[in-house]
Amino acid sequence: MRLPYVPDPPPTATDNEAKVLASVQARRAPNPLLPLDLALLHSFPVAEGWNSFIGAIRTRTTLSTVVRELAICRVAVVNGALFEWEQHAPLLKEGGLSEEALHVVGDAKTGFSDELAEKVLTRHQRAVLKYTDAMTKTVTVPDDVFQELRGFFSDKEVVEITATVAAYNCVSRFLVALDIGEKNH
Repeated sequence: MRLPYVPDPPPTATDNEAKVLASVQARRAPNPLLPLDLALLHSFPVAEGWNSFIGAIRTRTTLSTVVRELAICRVAVVNGALFEWEQHAPLLKEGGLSEEALHVVGDAKTGFSDELAEKVLTRHQRAVLKYTDAMTKTVTVPDDVFQELRGFFSDKEVVEITATVAAYNCVSRFLVALDIGEKNH
């Protein structure tokens, strides 16, 4: 980490800071705070907003675990956010993705159109990954990539996939810039 982590738990100076800390701890329960939390808690207002937004993305959308984690893991791969990959790749496996499919997702060079990708990933999974790549690499999503995604998901799901990719691009950039988890420098 390029900055020192705050103590675990960090001291609080106001009732609001204590409330924010309790909220972050509750979202992580029964697990301890992560290095990410111990970086964010340098700024209680940032930690509060982050906790609310990322909490909603992680736990309140209608996306399946596999769809959500495909998007998150692919952002991690494209942006080189190793801490993020290590936190989320196990959730893909728990969601039923094969080891072979996990290797395809984890290959930064794949385009998801080769024979192996077609063998180990469904068409809708490949559509999510292509969309994630476009949003992450170039921001602009080509019409054919959008239409492919749109063919598998409702308007609500497209919004939720888009918000997930956008949110985890924010997460990955924060992780990499500050070298959280000491994975990037």
